[in-house]
Amino acid sequence: MAEEHRPIIIRRKKVVKKHHGGSWKIALADFMTALMALFLVMWIISMAGDDARESIAEYFRTPLVVAMASGDRATASTSAIQGGGPDPIYTQGERARIDYRRETRPSDVRRHFQNIQRQIERAIEQDPELRALQSQLRYDMTREGLRIQLLDSEQRPMFQLGSANIAPYMSRLLRTVAPLLNQVPNELTISGHTDSIPYSGGEAGYSNWELSADRANASRRELIAGGFDSGKLLSVSGVADRVPLDDADPRDPMNRRITLILHTSISAEFIRRQGLFPGDAEEFERLLEQDREIEEIIESGQLPEHLLDPDG
Repeated sequence: MAEEHRPIIIRRKKVVKKHHGGSWKIALADFMTALMALFLVMWIISMAGDDARESIAEYFRTPLVVAMASGDRATASTSAIQGGGPDPIYTQGERARIDYRRETRPSDVRRHFQNIQRQIERAIEQDPELRALQSQLRYDMTREGLRIQLLDSEQRPMFQLGSANIAPYMSRLLRTVAPLLNQVPNELTISGHTDSIPYSGGEAGYSNWELSADRANASRRELIAGGFDSGKLLSVSGVADRVPLDDADPRDPMNRRITLILHTSISAEFIRRQGLFPGDAEEFERLLEQDREIEEIIESGQLPEHLLDPDG
């Protein structure tokens, strides 16, 4: 009976509510400030020109150590130990390594030529007389470098028909482009092209070969008159009608064109050496010697066992 009247005791824990501060408000305020700063930076960049954006990109590509030391990105070292060359002060080996990397990295080469193209397009757009010629210009990135083609048309021919007398707007275009080509170290080649309509006298007399070469030389003279450094010119050639445009009929007036190519250093060196690099002759002779040895073995009938065995 005593157990039946045992009192039931209920324990209730008193919860004391504590004030946990407003630290989350500070974190939210910092986040909103950073977000607003990001939007302001994005807005300023969207309003900036191509040159400013290129400078900003170059700033973020520069190593922090080099930037703090006010060093040049192409030559300064990011290491405390200057090395890579016979002279630890000037680090020729390190500079050579970086220069080689900058020449062979496709993204750097493409960015360099795209910047040149934008400058040319901007100069033409700002000239009211040249603006109408924009449709007659083609830009292509090739293994040689930046190719700029100045195309002819029936409505706006670059030269008088059948001659190398240059039109005034073509002359103005070349003289406008000349200073821009001077700003870059790349060397230039000029080639003239014609359509496939032959002269009445055939190729025995004055033909499309002479005409294309004369037009290329006329373009060269206009570039030099505009201030182009002739020492950066690698070659001037006439191709006649042998290299038509891919998307045009051989008789199309668009095939009458002048092609300017700003060459990469490798392409320019290939032209200067006429396709022969150091060691190419020795390598060719070595391959010829291997061929002669194989021919002698075949003629003697003393082939290696793995070649004589049909299951080998």
